[in-house]
Amino acid sequence: MAPTELLVPAVLLGFANHAYFKHHEANNAHTPLFFLIAQPVVLTYLIYGSLSFSSVLLITITFIGTLSTSIIAYRLSPWHPLAHIPGPTLAKVSKWWGVKLALSGNRARFLKEQHDRYGDVVRMGPNEVSIVNADAVRSVLGTGGLQKGSYYEPFSDMTLPSKSIINLRGEMHDNRRRIWNRGMSSESLRGYEDFLAIRLQQLLDRLDEIAKSPKAELDISEWISYLTFDFMGDMAFGRGFNMLVDGCDKEGMWGIIRLGVKATSILAHVNWIAPTFNMIPGLNEVTDRLRRFGGQNAGHRIRSGPKETRDLWYHLMDEDDHEKVKPTLPEVLVDGVFTVVAGSDALSVALNAFMWCMLSHPDIYARVQAEVDSVYPDPQTLFDSEKHGELKLLTACFHESLRLYPPVPSGGSRQVPIGESRFIAGQVIPEHTQIFLPAYVIQRSPKHYFPAPDTFDPERWLRASSETGSDGSKEILNHNTFLAFSYGAANCAAKHLAWREIIMVACVLFRHFKFEFAKSGTPLQTTRWNESMGDYYLTESEKLLVHITKRE
Repeated sequence: MAPTELLVPAVLLGFANHAYFKHHEANNAHTPLFFLIAQPVVLTYLIYGSLSFSSVLLITITFIGTLSTSIIAYRLSPWHPLAHIPGPTLAKVSKWWGVKLALSGNRARFLKEQHDRYGDVVRMGPNEVSIVNADAVRSVLGTGGLQKGSYYEPFSDMTLPSKSIINLRGEMHDNRRRIWNRGMSSESLRGYEDFLAIRLQQLLDRLDEIAKSPKAELDISEWISYLTFDFMGDMAFGRGFNMLVDGCDKEGMWGIIRLGVKATSILAHVNWIAPTFNMIPGLNEVTDRLRRFGGQNAGHRIRSGPKETRDLWYHLMDEDDHEKVKPTLPEVLVDGVFTVVAGSDALSVALNAFMWCMLSHPDIYARVQAEVDSVYPDPQTLFDSEKHGELKLLTACFHESLRLYPPVPSGGSRQVPIGESRFIAGQVIPEHTQIFLPAYVIQRSPKHYFPAPDTFDPERWLRASSETGSDGSKEILNHNTFLAFSYGAANCAAKHLAWREIIMVACVLFRHFKFEFAKSGTPLQTTRWNESMGDYYLTESEKLLVHITKRE
């Protein structure tokens, strides 16, 4: 048999594998990897009757080369279901390009560049599109929209029998969300304010000490992180972690959480690798630490019994007997850990971005501080959230900082159901396509926020506006494209809690102290801090160094 004829079976095997994988996606890396290695070895033996290194290498190169060429050619061909949607060539070829982009932390900014170039719908993966059209928000996230996609799979601990609410779909999500809604009712939120008031007083005491020191400088983002982490611990498990009292993260949990979110956000782009990744000893330390963290706090909460001040655990565990079928301990445990991890990180990101916007605009900062002084002339009343409605400018500033710097810049995916296609944003989106609606891009679009969509202008939330008109004659402020807390029935369950917390924290800080950029900080730690923001599902950034002065 001629040498070229010997390679024909390897070529055919490569095409056959592509045909198989096109209809059967892998759910882990180790199984397909084993068969991809084994097939050319077996084929070599069948052809040559032996397993010499050179013959195995030749057949393997031919097999893998054919498989790769076939996949690339198909993904770039006019026969691919997403061929009609423009996008970067490398993005169409492989999700590993998306992993590289995720590693850079520049995904949100890059998405904006691509949408500026290609339009409202951009192909950002072999089977993935990014959409920034306003109608798509309703179609994808609204009633009758799409379920969460495969991106979210790695965000659950695969060793546990239950998933957190972020990873549930359909009826299971609706049932869990019903319990969450009781934990986020107006009555429940008023109870959580007691936890927050205690933690805010601890923060004031520590900041007062720093303000009296000779240097009077601090990383305000660090102290805000301590505050949100302690408060979320109080709320979720009935006890915090005393980072504010200690003035540091003794257990290193904050670093573990940040590393965990960052690693998971990258793995999520090739989510089929996660099960294999979790099998490798030593690489799962972050998940193990979070599991132990959750178990320890859940154990303490169970031993302490029902609380006089009802924490979130009280509601998630259904200690007031509303549910016919009680939630299981694993279900409550994963949601408790999720509350601390996601809640503390997202809230600290939102507060840090707000602080930077205020310090970058001293005139607006002064007006906000004056508004806080007028609404709360007596500092003893700062913990009264009933007056939050009077803080029009402060609320507008938070809206604007969240618009420009959403805590989740590019977000996770929604998935078109198998067996049907959807018509979204003027395009036919085929089955099983992953759809991203990047808040960072949508909230900076001149189609939704006009004029000056990249400029910090809180007044836009106070002026009369219209959702239509793009000729420059009208102000455009499309509330339906404000996605800082997602959109629709599956939006952030803790949205109202987040608003209460961030407004109360801002009032307490501004009523007691004056802040300005620290002279000792680098530009990326002060005036250009926003440029240090990286998109790792949640935003990650540099220190935010400030000088603090106690107000009289």
